[in-house]
Amino acid sequence: MDRRTFTLGLAAGLAAPRMGLSQTSPAYTGPNVILVRFGGGVRRAETIDEAATWAPYLRHTLAPRGTFIPDLRIEKLEGVSTSHAEGTLNLLTGRYLAYRDASAFLVDRLEPTEPTIFEYLRRSFDLASHEVLLINGEDRPQEEFFTFGAGDHFGVDFRSEMLSLHRYKLYRTRMQLAEGGLTEAERLSLEEERNRLLTIDRRGATPEPSPEVEAFWARWRRGFGDDGLRNPRGDRLLTELATRAMAELKPRFMMVNYQDPDYVHWGNPSHYTRAIAIIDEGLQRLVMAAEADPFYRDNTIL
Repeated sequence: MDRRTFTLGLAAGLAAPRMGLSQTSPAYTGPNVILVRFGGGVRRAETIDEAATWAPYLRHTLAPRGTFIPDLRIEKLEGVSTSHAEGTLNLLTGRYLAYRDASAFLVDRLEPTEPTIFEYLRRSFDLASHEVLLINGEDRPQEEFFTFGAGDHFGVDFRSEMLSLHRYKLYRTRMQLAEGGLTEAERLSLEEERNRLLTIDRRGATPEPSPEVEAFWARWRRGFGDDGLRNPRGDRLLTELATRAMAELKPRFMMVNYQDPDYVHWGNPSHYTRAIAIIDEGLQRLVMAAEADPFYRDNTIL
């Protein structure tokens, strides 16, 4: 089975049975789905090799509980890239080449041209935007735009919400400017920061967060503040966002885009293996959170 068939099968299994049957969308009762991008660029030797793995929870505890495919390979197709952003969109849409450059000014700045799983789900079921979530890393702002595709009958009205440090900074700067009490220099600095964040989306299509996500960020701010020095960073941040979202927002479908093993390109190889171990710890926390919560227990696919 190729990846497109698998992803379209997942989308069909989640959405197709009810599509178009009623003007009123039915409730969605499960299964809940947590899709994890274990990346970027990890190799079999350090992840799924039984003896050499740096992800012992994944290989020795989680794999025996589910379906383990040790020889899955990406088909080589002429003109098709399966790098980080492209591969993620292939997973989210079930199609190769379902993306385009959204800006001539940025490198690796893509957006989906086909509907995403988020949109299929929300169009088929009575799901709010915060019930389908994309958890994104702080160092890949170009992936902030994967929440909806460009296509008839889908699009922004059926988008997912995004939880990321980028989105938190948009919330924080908006709140700080609204609260006032700033010196002129502080105000100008905040306005400059906010404008810089907003211009990352050259479509001008970044919606404000839903009330539920707005409240999520308010709680996050009370816990971690404005300085960025107290919250986790890197892939630990993604795990913290994901587990808090499970507790507070109860998403039915959530994709977690881990990324830190890609740091191998910038330095010591130990950064790569340590990053794999951090994702492995994150997987364990996700499973523990699901097993401890009746909303997810026995009704969740990871």
